Amino acid sequence: MGGPVYDKQEQMKYLHQRIELLMTMLDNIDPEEAGVEDIDRIIEMLDELETKAKQYRNHWDGK
Repeated sequence: MGGPVYDKQEQMKYLHQRIELLMTMLDNIDPEEAGVEDIDRIIEMLDELETKAKQYRNHWDGK
């Protein structure tokens, strides 16, 4: 998804897009067909989102 983003508005836009992607993925998972791989991918996406949000928070705090 491109290079580093330093603008707060763009950072929030990025986080929003990632959350929307995750929500779309969740909406499209068939509970009867879901497997461990699906859960692992959801966890991976949440971990990536958390890492990015922490990076942005640190940037906003000036660290």
